[in-house]
Amino acid sequence: MGGTTGQEAEEATATPDPAGSTPATTPPDHRTTATPDAAGSGAARRALRSPTFRRVLLGAFASNVGTWMHNVVLGAIAYDLTESSSFVGLMVFAQLGPMLLLSTVGGVLADRFDRTRLLVTIVLSQLLLSLVLAVVTAADRPDRLALLGVTFAIGIGQALYAPAFTALLPELVAKEDIAGAVSLNSAQMNTARVVGPVIGAFLYSAVGASTVFVANASSYLFVVLAVGRVRLPRAHRDGTASRGLRALGDGLRAARSIPVVARCLVVITLYSLISLPFVGQFPVLAERNLDIGTKSTAYGVLYACFGVGAVLGALSIGTVLSRQPKSAIVRWALVGFAVTLAVLALLRSPAPAYPVVTVVGFTYLAVVTALMTMVQEQLDNRIRGRVMALWIMGWGGTVPIGNLLAGPLIEATSITAVLLGGAAFAVFLAAYVRPAPAAAADPVTVDRATVDPATVAPTPAGPVTTDHGTTDHDTTDHGTTDRGQVAPVPCPCPGR
Repeated sequence: MGGTTGQEAEEATATPDPAGSTPATTPPDHRTTATPDAAGSGAARRALRSPTFRRVLLGAFASNVGTWMHNVVLGAIAYDLTESSSFVGLMVFAQLGPMLLLSTVGGVLADRFDRTRLLVTIVLSQLLLSLVLAVVTAADRPDRLALLGVTFAIGIGQALYAPAFTALLPELVAKEDIAGAVSLNSAQMNTARVVGPVIGAFLYSAVGASTVFVANASSYLFVVLAVGRVRLPRAHRDGTASRGLRALGDGLRAARSIPVVARCLVVITLYSLISLPFVGQFPVLAERNLDIGTKSTAYGVLYACFGVGAVLGALSIGTVLSRQPKSAIVRWALVGFAVTLAVLALLRSPAPAYPVVTVVGFTYLAVVTALMTMVQEQLDNRIRGRVMALWIMGWGGTVPIGNLLAGPLIEATSITAVLLGGAAFAVFLAAYVRPAPAAAADPVTVDRATVDPATVAPTPAGPVTTDHGTTDHDTTDHGTTDRGQVAPVPCPCPGR
């Protein structure tokens, strides 16, 4: 989106070293400062005013197109090789399982090391592994163990990458524009979900899987170029911060101390585990219920319809629904998700499946984006990486467990039964997120005094260099906004 601006080229400002000895140099803050109407529906538009945010967002989008080409073809290969939903579930576990165990390590790395170098290093390793996968799939009958092994290695890289990237984006926009940044990031991931499967399905049927994985490897270069062209904020280092195994538990302690964060993490974990296995079992749903072949263009279109709905659902949180209480959005979106998923499970004709799966996508990502916004608005930058690692574990890490369980269940019963079970559980979650009585802990508001100051240190007040000049932090205690949320604190999974 153009060259570096004059503001971006400003000299670094000096800030006190956490240890208290010598000044430490930090890069300019690339966030824009919102106007007083920050609670309005323009959060997404204001977030886009930051050139740094735009570049990183566009670089991530280009790379995610390649990722979704990879995802749709990987699932199709797994099913074509075996015609087994259990092997499809095993492949999903190899791809996403590392997030369950290694996301916390990625969160610690994101909070302790330079995020620019960390992201570039991980992305380049992903590029090389995608080329290896292209070699493995060049054979007429790819070796299953090799396929699982390379996919698992790629999953390890993603588990380390996701917390760093998720923690990065909120630092590129004003505090008041977190909802906009979250919705835009979810939208770019799911716009890629629309474009990627269509391209991937076409290339798979025309030239084979190996070419798709080479194209995906090339797409990683967009992230490298986007990250390399901007000076990203350094990780917030604290000389008194925990180290070693204790550092892994800092995110959990911080999350437990903030009721809204704890409840959101419970919801996303159970939602992903029980209601979302259909995402990984999409090839099975298409083949068995809708008679759509995984190598057909119709399969790519079906996947794309799901992505279109997801894009609209994500964008709605930072635009038309930005004034609505996020807990209310989550409740009603869960109900809508349950109804439309049940309808999709009962369909046996492709034609009505396209609009239905679009609504499923809308409600699915509306739930995820609203929950993520609620979490991101509560976090301080010093602990953000480690807490968001818990989010990655809950959202991405439990999906492979759900798919491992769903595979044998589908074989024993049917894909229809598994989808209906996920729909029923979504109704239960809708009841769980209902606001508590006034005397109880409110899942939407939080007393910041409950946060352990030794674990979550507040961002210092003072001048901030932005894309539009230098302004002051607003240190006023705004209390609870008219949207039922605490005024934002410095925001993104997946995305996935």
